[in-house]
Amino acid sequence: MFSSLRTRLWFSYALVIVGALLLTAITLIVYLLRSPVVYRPTLLELETARDLVLNSQPNLASLPPQELQPLLKTFDLSLNVRLLVVGADREILADSRAGLEAALKKPRLLDLLRPASGLRDVEGQTWLFAAQSLGNQRYLVVAAPRPRIPLLTLLRNDLFLPFVYAGSIALLLSMFIALGFSRWIGSPLQNLVGATRQMPEGKPIQPRGPREVQELTRAFNEMNARVQTTQKSQREFVANVSHELKTPLTSIQGFAQALQDGTADTPESRQQAAGIIQAEAGRMHRMVLDLLDLARLDSGTLDLQRAPVDVRALLNSIAEKFGPQSSAAGVTVRVEAAPLPPLTGDGDRLAQVFTNLVDNALKFTPAGGNITLRAGTNSSEVQVEVTDTGTGIPAASLPYVFERFYQADPSRPGGGKHGAGLGLSIVKEIIAAHGGKISVRSEPSKGSTFTVTLPLTTPEASTVVSKRKK
Repeated sequence: MFSSLRTRLWFSYALVIVGALLLTAITLIVYLLRSPVVYRPTLLELETARDLVLNSQPNLASLPPQELQPLLKTFDLSLNVRLLVVGADREILADSRAGLEAALKKPRLLDLLRPASGLRDVEGQTWLFAAQSLGNQRYLVVAAPRPRIPLLTLLRNDLFLPFVYAGSIALLLSMFIALGFSRWIGSPLQNLVGATRQMPEGKPIQPRGPREVQELTRAFNEMNARVQTTQKSQREFVANVSHELKTPLTSIQGFAQALQDGTADTPESRQQAAGIIQAEAGRMHRMVLDLLDLARLDSGTLDLQRAPVDVRALLNSIAEKFGPQSSAAGVTVRVEAAPLPPLTGDGDRLAQVFTNLVDNALKFTPAGGNITLRAGTNSSEVQVEVTDTGTGIPAASLPYVFERFYQADPSRPGGGKHGAGLGLSIVKEIIAAHGGKISVRSEPSKGSTFTVTLPLTTPEASTVVSKRKK
């Protein structure tokens, strides 16, 4: 019955409301039992008796105690009230019911000024009274036992029906309000349950309800968007891998068939077929290695061998390695870097980063062009720029150059030398694993600049991976 959150919320509100009404009723009953309003008729009778005694005996203050006692008894018999005369030292000088009723405790002078507080006798009974100063430091006290009011009578006559009517109306109104509150909280959560069963195909949910539920809804929408993006990336990844593997496999299969059925019947054709098979197999091998690197980088399992790295020396070695290729292409590769502080990182992986960047620049830089590797530093970072004077990257392609398998227009100069489109993705992941970042700016026909920013002291790999996944 109370399995759903909405029902439990409604039941909780109902318990709170009923508890509040019961507490209000108990408080009201206790107040009425202790309120002087209930005893006002008795107090009025005592004040009337006091005034009658004072008017009848104006010289009461001057009478000695032995004359006071019979006089007070006379008034007691006629008025049916207890009369006392109290002296300055709180001693009771005369009591009309001495020996007949329990003796009253010594009253404080302050109590005599507050009749509503009552006086107590030695047996604990409370007496209502009306007091009046007689002068000569004496007080006349007219007292009567505080009447006992039966609780059931009080409830039946003064409280029961009004409280039942008001309580019933308040309870019904509160139940409707509680139902509204429970639906206000429970309905958005129920929508979340339905959307969870439909994810990741479901649409974003409009945040409703309390602030905490709205935050939960926004977090769910963000999670659902990430799941949809991940699934889309996985589908594209599988499609791209299939497409990239299809071409070399087709070539390998075709030339292997030519070797097998004797179509390649001359030494030159057989040599050509074997060369193509070897080249395509090497291309597939490189693609598999790149995919393994990306998988390790994504999962955070790539082991970075961290050590001090001389960035200037690293860039000079990259330029020397591409010396023969740049000379054959008629492109100048130069390094512009002042002495730099050592950078903590994996030297081999950073060499892979700048090798990929320079290799891409060579593919798209015509003869007579330049490739420049610039490096600088500030107090906590090293910034390396790889600038070329090549064909540049179209503005529409700039946001996607670091995506896997993405390739800009292969028809532009140098596009025929394209790989699988994984190089820049690997570069970005390696830089991220070092706690750095990479960006690109380019203008068609004027060249491109890739900017790599690395911290001098890289954080631990686990920390970098956790930050990237947030």
